[in-house]
Amino acid sequence: MDAMAVQIQIERRKFTVNDYARMIESGILGEDDRIELIGGEIRQMAPVDSAHTASVKRLNRLLMEQLGQRFIIGVQDPIRLNELNEPQPDLSILRWHDDFYEQQHPAPGDVLILIEVANTSLAYDRTEKLPRYAAAGIPEVWLVDVAHRAVEQYAQPVNGQYTQRAVLSRDMVLQSSAVSDFELDVNRIFGL
Repeated sequence: MDAMAVQIQIERRKFTVNDYARMIESGILGEDDRIELIGGEIRQMAPVDSAHTASVKRLNRLLMEQLGQRFIIGVQDPIRLNELNEPQPDLSILRWHDDFYEQQHPAPGDVLILIEVANTSLAYDRTEKLPRYAAAGIPEVWLVDVAHRAVEQYAQPVNGQYTQRAVLSRDMVLQSSAVSDFELDVNRIFGL
């Protein structure tokens, strides 16, 4: 029997955004669990350290100061990209809705900029999340590299890929292509 071992194909089941929401509503998944839905799989998010959380807080304050009257700033809130993807970026700049998206999570058409702050998750954000953001048509994404004190700015998604990429570091100014009249000194992002 060993020579003719039977091979069993294990099939993975992909979860939809609706399946994922039902698991949260029923208590299978906790609202405070550090998870997100990526490619139909429930994924554990990377643990965060104090450098990561400080960068998120600092960015949130900077965004609120400059944009808080014109846009909604989301902090680690879900974005429904499609039926199989509902990531939770660290920050999002969203079109204004009077109900603050009470009825449903923002969709790609609601998003102007998504920001991922990465201390240990940079490779994951680049390979797993960035292509999904481009495929969904998110106009602009920033990957904030805490360790190297740099910001990778991606813009102009075409056919599932960003056609513009810039890397900004100390003493440089990040200018948004998705939000008019919005620029941010990179030094301020890192508290320099």
